[in-house]
Amino acid sequence: MEKIWKIVLISSGGVIVIMLTLFLMVHYVPEPPVAKVESARTALSEAWKNRADSYSMKLFKEAKEYYDSAMVSWKQENNKYIYSRDYSKVVKYADLAVKRAIQASENSKSTTSDLSVNLQRRIKSTKNLITEITGKFTHYPLTQEVRNNISKGMLLLKESELAFNDGRYLQAEKKINESEELLKSSYEYANSNLKSYFRSYPEWKTLIDSTIAVSKTTRDYTILIDKFSRKVFVYLEGEIKFEYSAELGKNWAGDKQVRGDKATPEGMYRIAKKFKSDSTKYYKALLLDYPNDEDTALFEAAIAKGTLPRSAKIGGLIEIHGNGGKGTDWTNGCIALTDREMDSIFKIVKVGTPVTIVGSMYDLKHVLKR
Repeated sequence: MEKIWKIVLISSGGVIVIMLTLFLMVHYVPEPPVAKVESARTALSEAWKNRADSYSMKLFKEAKEYYDSAMVSWKQENNKYIYSRDYSKVVKYADLAVKRAIQASENSKSTTSDLSVNLQRRIKSTKNLITEITGKFTHYPLTQEVRNNISKGMLLLKESELAFNDGRYLQAEKKINESEELLKSSYEYANSNLKSYFRSYPEWKTLIDSTIAVSKTTRDYTILIDKFSRKVFVYLEGEIKFEYSAELGKNWAGDKQVRGDKATPEGMYRIAKKFKSDSTKYYKALLLDYPNDEDTALFEAAIAKGTLPRSAKIGGLIEIHGNGGKGTDWTNGCIALTDREMDSIFKIVKVGTPVTIVGSMYDLKHVLKR
């Protein structure tokens, strides 16, 4: 009996040892850090949603590299014997990935907030610049290159605004940079050209005063043409009697230099001939005595100085004529009115009526205020 008990005890002890061994084996199997890695993945996903890949690239890149290192290390440990696996590096890299991803998210949100405010300000400023360009230079003769640059700048602004509204701030910034560069350079060129043109205002003022004085003295009609405001004023006894809108030569800013330059001349002239509808292709026309003696002298002096080539020819056939109302400057240097306005002015003027053409009746400061 004693022998049987010994066998039972020995057997029981063996079972206990086996069970204890199995317990210890299960208890000490290294557990994969699933939760840690999942936290890192979630943090990276959140950083990506906050566009950290664009607005906090360095931190986001570091977070992704730590996450990748965690996954590589995990794979390496899984290839080892189960009891010799050590996931401490996986945990370390996952924690670092979480830390960098959170930093990237916060940094991205801060950057986009600052960028958003800055872009809003610049878009508004560029819109104001376009308003100023449009107000000053819609009808002002500029080179085709400058016109193209203005159009391109306006298009880039629209593209910038669309990108901004979509939250694509970096693309919006790139577009606004290009837009500003084109529009600012175009504005500076146009503004410089405008200021240079208005340096002639003292001369224009003398012509204006003289024309009004002639109307007062003769108690008769005189015509004053303001190119910048695109207006034709008919004076009687020194007072404005009629006012018409005018369309000019395509290159009206500045005095006429040569034949074919499509510039409207400046100076004091007189009506040389009146053409009825059957004598002109422009409904009715009032031919001016351009070029007069002063125009001819200036032209010859320019040839002599070499500022004009010897092959240049002086222009002529400058008229106030009908067929206007197109809403743009289209003539070869003439002044176009609507047919109804031509009927009105044709009745009251005569051969010899003074016609003065100036760049502006007002100085630049006054023009810009208006």
